[in-house]
Amino acid sequence: MPHAPTARRRLHRLLTTALGAVLAVTAATAPARADVGDVTEFPITTVADGFPAGITAGPDGALWFTESGVGRIGRITTRGDVTDYALPTADGFPFDITEGPDGALWFSEGVAGVIGRITTKGRVTEFPLPWAGAYPLGITRGADRALWFADGGTNSIGRITTSGRAVSYPIPTPDAYPYHVAAAPDGSVWFTEIIAGKIGRVDRSGTVTEFALPTGYEFPSDIASGPGGMWFTASDRIGRISPSGTVTLYLRPHQDGGADGITRGPDGNMWYADQSGYIGRITPYGRITEFPVAGGADTVPFNIATGPDRNIWFTELIGNAVGRLQALPGPAAGPYAAAPAHAPARPSTRAFDPGRLPTRAPVPALALAKAKAHAPGRAAHRPVRPARRLPCAPADGRGVPVPCR
Repeated sequence: MPHAPTARRRLHRLLTTALGAVLAVTAATAPARADVGDVTEFPITTVADGFPAGITAGPDGALWFTESGVGRIGRITTRGDVTDYALPTADGFPFDITEGPDGALWFSEGVAGVIGRITTKGRVTEFPLPWAGAYPLGITRGADRALWFADGGTNSIGRITTSGRAVSYPIPTPDAYPYHVAAAPDGSVWFTEIIAGKIGRVDRSGTVTEFALPTGYEFPSDIASGPGGMWFTASDRIGRISPSGTVTLYLRPHQDGGADGITRGPDGNMWYADQSGYIGRITPYGRITEFPVAGGADTVPFNIATGPDRNIWFTELIGNAVGRLQALPGPAAGPYAAAPAHAPARPSTRAFDPGRLPTRAPVPALALAKAKAHAPGRAAHRPVRPARRLPCAPADGRGVPVPCR
């Protein structure tokens, strides 16, 4: 893993990679009060470069996460006690994880080309995908009691039953690079196309529909169901797409990083992880507040989930830690609870630079090669995208648009 600051900054812009054993963790100093926005971090102290990536609430009242750099699946209680389990494929690159319909946790292994299953007791089963070139990434539980996943290697959306039977549905746009998936209330599954700059939907029959984002230069990352449709992160923006395909984009207050994971919180708002060192909250009407993580951008807050304790939990990709953020006011709410929200800013007008568009090569594969070689590799960072002027978004509960200036 490169240690130079420049390499670290590059990794902030892309998916990076590359214990059962028991890990001892220590909680970093955290404020004593229980205010909205208070953060506690639980460093993983016995293994370096674990690169915790995906995270989800488990059926056992704990949080489960992937350790992409060391080929393990971790479990953390709401008190911060960590246990983790080695996978059969040590360098399989476990990336995303979700609770399955069978009471187990299901996860993707991109390099290994398999979908994995782990019970709450730590028993692991791997299901190799039956087609060549598979590189599964995001994974979610569908309404049909199957697991759905994004296959960046074959440019398709996959479906696997709990018995291990898998099928895939090709995406019409070539080299779209599907990244994350999420189930919608109507039974469909939505996904992001990180290279094509589109949001896709696959219905119960397997029909794929794509919706281009307004600017054409956004890099949609994670996606989750929320108020009014599906919400997604797109670097310096948070987006919402309605069931009919109408897209609204909101600029984040801090645009020097890149928003990644997103989830619906216990307060009815959407919460997201910002790689520049913040956890953000956005209301259904686009009002944004961002809360700083102690380690800042050096930790790279990456993925996020609502925990069984009604708090927000997130992974720190480079910080090698799992964090917890207070999502609801405590008994004595303090300054954070009253922090002013940031209304959606007007669209960016940065100049277009064709040289900063992404390559077509699979981003995770390049990052993996770089990490394994412990030396700089081909450039595969997410470029800073220019943006056309967007329709102004609603700013308050009355749905009154912000005048464009």
